[in-house]
Amino acid sequence: MQLLTLAQTGADLGGWFHDLSPYAVRFSGSFGIRWYGLSYALAFFVAFMLLRMLAKRNATDIPLSRAADAMMYLILGVLIGGRLFYVVGYEPSLLWDFSSNAPWWGVFAINRGGMASHGGIVGVALACWRISRGFKEETGRIIGRTSPIRVLDTAAMLTPLGLMFGRIANFINAELLGAVVSAPGEHAPWWAVRYPQEIVSLPDDKLAQSPEQMREIVEISMMHMLPSDTDWVQGYERVLTLIQQGNHELQSQLEPLIAARYPTQLIQAGLDGLLVFICVWIVAMKPRKPGLVAGVFGVVYALGRIPMDLIRLPDTGVSQFGAITRGQVYSGLTLIAGILLIVMALRSKSDPHGGWLARKPGSPADASQN
Repeated sequence: MQLLTLAQTGADLGGWFHDLSPYAVRFSGSFGIRWYGLSYALAFFVAFMLLRMLAKRNATDIPLSRAADAMMYLILGVLIGGRLFYVVGYEPSLLWDFSSNAPWWGVFAINRGGMASHGGIVGVALACWRISRGFKEETGRIIGRTSPIRVLDTAAMLTPLGLMFGRIANFINAELLGAVVSAPGEHAPWWAVRYPQEIVSLPDDKLAQSPEQMREIVEISMMHMLPSDTDWVQGYERVLTLIQQGNHELQSQLEPLIAARYPTQLIQAGLDGLLVFICVWIVAMKPRKPGLVAGVFGVVYALGRIPMDLIRLPDTGVSQFGAITRGQVYSGLTLIAGILLIVMALRSKSDPHGGWLARKPGSPADASQN
């Protein structure tokens, strides 16, 4: 049987076999605490702490006393903007996806994934406009009223690490897979990753398995089907769970049957997140003209994202614009917006603002307006 021969060579194939569970804590079935949700919680917490630090250093127009309120607007912007942009731009069928099970409407089913980073950026921009209107105190005075562009600069400093955490969560979930580096059974470079989830998450035309290899996968899956199961896929999902629980024998059987792919999620975590964070915070070290920091964010993010779609598979079932992916189109628009912000900042006669490196006296963010 070919399966035995392949299993014996699995240890020499190179690359890393993805055996991570999407659950940090799994109570039963599909109920548990997912890393995806924890990544968002961590992102919001880190952003809140950074915002407080900027406010204490008087490097933002957002008052320290209203940092929590501003953070709530930003969180809503990320969640609503990211989800609605994904639904409308990538999977509009969710608009008429209703079921008798919670959350009842496909638009609300974020537990199954589906958040668009570009939509999150748009949502944050809208939240910045609301934050710029200031905050009314019990006495009726308004504090923290400022220009939306100045708030957008602050948001550009808070967002990158959240993008990084989100991409790491994508990696743990084995979603947004990259193109094939080595076919199943072939040796792969050390940095490549074999995602067994590809069998159930990708359409047939994106799989690299031969008919014989698919038959081996079906055989393994059928050996783990329950009497109540009606499809080998149910058995395969059970195989994945067992591997994530540490079944090395099953892993050695399946590894030679899985393609090695680019770890695009980790690459994007470095480009979309860490690189953007470093660039933005370097630019924001000293006071800058309003819009410059946000413009740098848009340019660096787009220049990192556009080439990534050359090795990242497009979203399943989502139509593209010929050879150009939707992600590249949206990133192109982000690039244009970033360039425009930089040009506007360089031509602006407004006073520079921000500058987190040196603590500054005074607290103009708490100034009142009637």
